[in-house]
Amino acid sequence: MRLHTAEPCEVAVAADFVLWLRNARLSGDQSLLQLVFHPQDAQECCREKGQGRMDSFEDKLQQLREAFNAGRTRSAEFRAAQLQGLSHFLRDNKQQLQEALAQDLHKSAFESEVSEIAISQAEVDLALRNLRSWMKDEKVSKNLATQLDSAFIRKEPFGLVLIIVPWNYPLNLTLVPLVGAIAAGNCVVLKPSEISKATEKILAEVLPRYLDQSCFAVVLGGPQETGQLLEHRFDYIFFTGNTYVGKIVMAAAAKHLTPITLELGGKNPCYVDDNCDPQTVANRVAWFRYFNAGQTCVAPDYVLCSQEMQERLVPALQNAITRFYGDNPQTSPNLGRIINQKHFERLQGLLGCGRVAIGGQSDEGERYIAPTVLVDVQETEPVMQEEIFGPILPLVTVTNLDEAIEFINRREKPLALYAFSKRSQVIKQVLARTSSGGFCGNDGFMHMTLSSLPFGGVGTSGMGRYHGKFSFDTFSNQRACLLRSPGMEKINDLRYPPYTSRNLRVLLVAMEKRCCSCTLL
Repeated sequence: MRLHTAEPCEVAVAADFVLWLRNARLSGDQSLLQLVFHPQDAQECCREKGQGRMDSFEDKLQQLREAFNAGRTRSAEFRAAQLQGLSHFLRDNKQQLQEALAQDLHKSAFESEVSEIAISQAEVDLALRNLRSWMKDEKVSKNLATQLDSAFIRKEPFGLVLIIVPWNYPLNLTLVPLVGAIAAGNCVVLKPSEISKATEKILAEVLPRYLDQSCFAVVLGGPQETGQLLEHRFDYIFFTGNTYVGKIVMAAAAKHLTPITLELGGKNPCYVDDNCDPQTVANRVAWFRYFNAGQTCVAPDYVLCSQEMQERLVPALQNAITRFYGDNPQTSPNLGRIINQKHFERLQGLLGCGRVAIGGQSDEGERYIAPTVLVDVQETEPVMQEEIFGPILPLVTVTNLDEAIEFINRREKPLALYAFSKRSQVIKQVLARTSSGGFCGNDGFMHMTLSSLPFGGVGTSGMGRYHGKFSFDTFSNQRACLLRSPGMEKINDLRYPPYTSRNLRVLLVAMEKRCCSCTLL
């Protein structure tokens, strides 16, 4: 029986199952009553006890809703306390988190700190500094008809939020949206990935100890359990993952008309102009292509360049890879591994596309795939049909900038788009004539380090934005509010029947735009 617990708790199962839990050396601080469990196991236990099938989520979700409806999450003090809890979680368990990330993805301490721990801590710190200002009502301008009234936008929490997390950045992609959901005053159900098992275990067993567990829960399981969870009504769903599963999540949300954010992926283009220093380009492209063994949704998925630039770029890429990971990258402590056997086999199949110019080696026992560069790649080959999500970089030749832009625009809109050139007009042209979730000129990843920039996709690469205040806004309902005086009814006579031409003219003037688009009902 696979059971993950933080402390003993109340669960809507048979009394003997609760008794079993309490007798299983699970006693502890009663203020932290919480069970983090695999629902299928709870059902199996009930069947073993001769009881019928149960919905293992129903009671927990009801508890969370009751906590929200009671107003537990509304105050700034409560929200700040939960954010402080996240900060303590990161600081108290830093080494344990690094070890888990190394176990799951062979992630170096450097990559774990830069892309997981530090980014999460920065989001927490930013939210704590700005929480009260974010929560303030936002005053808006008014027209003549509402000059004596109070008009504002109230940022209110949605209610019960579901956050579904992927495996490639299992800490970052858990805590960054969680910060926004908590700061906005929601109750949260967190579903970490079952694939990154070591990190999932910490999120299940350790994280709940730092939060108010009447307002927060972690649910474990795979696709079956996630599907069961999605049958329930939530007030907001935040999903990070691939496009195929994103469609399933969106269909489930549509049944309840639940608003949703989808952070998906896609094939991110990287255009390299002839007017570039190839070694500079190679250094930057190699770093963010092979970071986390290429298992990054915003990594460049392919390079578009001329045949001449390809001939200059390949040796520069070889030089960068050797400097970064040594003559035998398999022995480098700085290169990650493929998450599991399924993805390893998928990536191995892509090594047969085009011609291997650099790398191409693999080791099934270690789930190792060398930093690889493919040339002579055709657009119709499998490596150009799906998001690679691994340390493989195809180079596709084009004759000029116009052909590169046409190539990009006939494909689905990417999550990120990159362009390299010493000529600013080239960068500006790529930016102006294409569409993507994010754009970075002459580098990669760096746009994601700015909490002042929203992160999200467009089209098949996703919908919705987060990071920094954008996370708070995503998890907040922007409630339009107008407070009018109960007196001075004589002023309203203009809008009441019997209608006259004079009253209409006066009313239209009163409703005219005054630095806003407010209207009078």
